[in-house]
Amino acid sequence: MTSSDEIGLERSRSQSLGEIVARNARRNPDAVALVFEQSSLTYARLDERVNRLANALADRGVGRGDKVAVLMYNRLEFVESLLACHKLGACPVPVNFRLVATELAYLLANSDSVGILTDADLLPLAEETVQQVPGIGFVLAAGTDGHVSYEDALAAAAPVAPEVVVEDTEIALLMYTSGTTGQPKGAMLTHRGLLANTVNWILEMGATSDDVWLSGLPLFHIGGINGFLPFLYLGATSVITASLGFDPTEALEKLEEHRATMCYFVPTQWDGICDVAAGSTHDTSRLRRGLWGASQAPVAVLQKIASTFPDVGIVNAFGQTEMSSNTCFLKPADALRKRGSVGRPLINVEYRVVDVDGLDVKPGEVGEIVYRGPTVMAGYYKNPAATQETFRGGWMHSGDLVLQDDEGYLYVVDRTKDMIISGGENIYPAEVERALAEHPAVRDVSVFGVSHPRWVETPVAAVVVARGAERPTQEELVRFVQGRLASYKKPSAVVFVDELPRNASGKVLKRSLRDSYSDLFAL
Repeated sequence: MTSSDEIGLERSRSQSLGEIVARNARRNPDAVALVFEQSSLTYARLDERVNRLANALADRGVGRGDKVAVLMYNRLEFVESLLACHKLGACPVPVNFRLVATELAYLLANSDSVGILTDADLLPLAEETVQQVPGIGFVLAAGTDGHVSYEDALAAAAPVAPEVVVEDTEIALLMYTSGTTGQPKGAMLTHRGLLANTVNWILEMGATSDDVWLSGLPLFHIGGINGFLPFLYLGATSVITASLGFDPTEALEKLEEHRATMCYFVPTQWDGICDVAAGSTHDTSRLRRGLWGASQAPVAVLQKIASTFPDVGIVNAFGQTEMSSNTCFLKPADALRKRGSVGRPLINVEYRVVDVDGLDVKPGEVGEIVYRGPTVMAGYYKNPAATQETFRGGWMHSGDLVLQDDEGYLYVVDRTKDMIISGGENIYPAEVERALAEHPAVRDVSVFGVSHPRWVETPVAAVVVARGAERPTQEELVRFVQGRLASYKKPSAVVFVDELPRNASGKVLKRSLRDSYSDLFAL
């Protein structure tokens, strides 16, 4: 029988995510780990609550390898839920709160989840979903009373760490891809991969224990989780923002109130923040790094960020779920010189740019970026065919088409699945989007392919007009593109929309646009 001393020795060697908070609780127990609205948790208090929740889950039958769905808005309990699963060697499954019950039921059934951790606002959705998934054995909800009360479960559980030693090769997160091109797939991310990504982030960004992090991303997204992990690792503070109703004024107030030093917002959020900041007196002088990503940023927005926050190092963060998040950063020193680039791959990220046969392409030629290294996922859950296809040739195929310049900086051309083949010519929507985004009346744009009776497929541009600008004509925008790109790349039609459909991470849902305008050229 294993003694508690032996378990303690093994745990001291553990590199699992569950041990991060415990180590900082021993090292600096009174330091503030997390802040949300008017509540905060020190490392000591966070570790105690995580231990209690882990024991409460164990009391409900959760063990090593079991999946537990986390269906919550951004809040302190979301982070506790992830870490409590990690202490048991269980695997949390963060799920998008915008899903309807049928969509959620698919994810929970596909992941073999045994329980749901949720909150009061989402409890009705969780309970509706449970009726469709027989394998769900329990539901606990933060902010509620009665038999499903999260707080009551914690109060009844022991505050000591469970006697479980978790290996860094075990699965720490089952993250479902957005499903913009088909049924979502569960990417299995290990403790080792997430910790490698965390260390990459710290080294590349120069983060320290004195930093304060604030992010505008939802926590169910890999970018939201990997935003706070470096700061938990360092014993620093992370400020969690609300999931719904982004308010740029409130974002500025929080940056000032918490004296944030690093932050992340998607381009549309940055656009609103800059508009408010231009006429405000909010003190953001402590801010030294401002990250953006998830979707392409118009040049006008990048210029606006640079002029509004001239003393802040602006970083383009690029990556994908299957790589435990970040693969490339375009750092402040290169932001102007290499505008449009996603930068260079991070430490511990090995890459190649290859053609359809898996052969390296020359600098300046378009190819798919493929990866290997410690941050690569373990595969797709219960989907060996997709795993085999993604890892063909021994490298993880990203689906991102890029070109590399002679200094090693990467430029994303498009996603392989978004490429349009029109009259036998390859058209990369991102290239057309960049050209259209230069027009002063274009605030936001997405280019997508639809069926065409002559060309088989042809590009269409969905355009959001800039505030205060007169709406340009379709002909004007087409001519604008023709002056910058080969004629065959110009959009065959322009549709004007109030806003582009996006998922929670800010990525445009091109499939939704294709579906909406699929019969634009129907005979």
